Amino acid sequence: MGRYNPYFVAMDYRTLGTTDLRVSSVCLGTMTFGTQNSEEDGHRQLDMALEHGINFIDTAELYAVPPSPHTYGRTEEILGTWLASRGTRESVILATKIAGSGPKWIREGTNRIDGANIRAAVEGSLHRLQTDYIDLYQLHWPNRGSSHFGQVWNYAGGDLEGEGSSEAVRENMIEVLQTLGDLQRAGVIRHVGLSNETSWGTMQYLQIARELGLPRMVSIQNEYNLLNRLFEPDLAETALREQVGLLAWSPLATGLLTGKYARGQRPEGSRWSLLSSRSHRDTTQAHRAVEAYAALAREAGLTLPQLALGFVHSRPFVTSVIIGATTTEQLEHNIQGCNTSVNPDVLEGIRSIRREFPLAY
Repeated sequence: MGRYNPYFVAMDYRTLGTTDLRVSSVCLGTMTFGTQNSEEDGHRQLDMALEHGINFIDTAELYAVPPSPHTYGRTEEILGTWLASRGTRESVILATKIAGSGPKWIREGTNRIDGANIRAAVEGSLHRLQTDYIDLYQLHWPNRGSSHFGQVWNYAGGDLEGEGSSEAVRENMIEVLQTLGDLQRAGVIRHVGLSNETSWGTMQYLQIARELGLPRMVSIQNEYNLLNRLFEPDLAETALREQVGLLAWSPLATGLLTGKYARGQRPEGSRWSLLSSRSHRDTTQAHRAVEAYAALAREAGLTLPQLALGFVHSRPFVTSVIIGATTTEQLEHNIQGCNTSVNPDVLEGIRSIRREFPLAY
């Protein structure tokens, strides 16, 4: 395989699901704002993103990360002060999320995704964001559980009894979509999307929306990177055929695909250095896979992040790649990385490595 020079292109824009919105194919993820990044840092990153043509910004009521009672809502607050100080609200497409059940500090531990909690969460997000509408409102993870966040080896479809039965899940989905429809008509949200969902859950929401004339999910935000390609093949086909594009989170696997955690390194201020316990990504298999991808990148004349980001950006079912950074220099590199052309020889190399490491963590 010969070396070649990556070809960088200007920011491109893709249609968000079945909407008329055109979002940048690179989305600024903001969950580091409030922990790894100060308010001033966050504002600088947001300014830089806008200058590079990024018009799509993603956040959540849960953030900043690592989540805690002390950081809850802080990221939205930082975004809100930026929107207010810059007067940029009409220049960006703003996405946020309601947290699912789990965190005890959200709504006094009574949180689940239902009508009452959606209304409370939207009200809180609007206040923190200092805006009167949200462009894309997402369900952070299903009430019935998720295979994400290190649960891939344990999740087997959730509890099928009681509130987890298919009938009860469907009733909850109807309530959720009816509430979101009310909020659409009130003008406080424009479109709705999923996050950390399955093919079954996605199709249930789409079917209910068709049957009852309720809001249609226009996107799905799931993890997708060289080490975790569980989105393929079933959800990838769903995304393409149903026009529910992927908003790919963690394209660098929380930094693992930069090589900075090789040989047990934990750079000060990095995500892994802030974790109270070992990351579920920190496995022998994952590090071996990273070494293989790093070697492929070197052979192709690329950096490892260029390989990882360029690959995700090139997938036909991806609407936007969600990138994060702790410095403006990292942000610059990540934006350029997404615009790296990945040629057929490199794609064949990726296919070969994937066969050896189909799921690295």
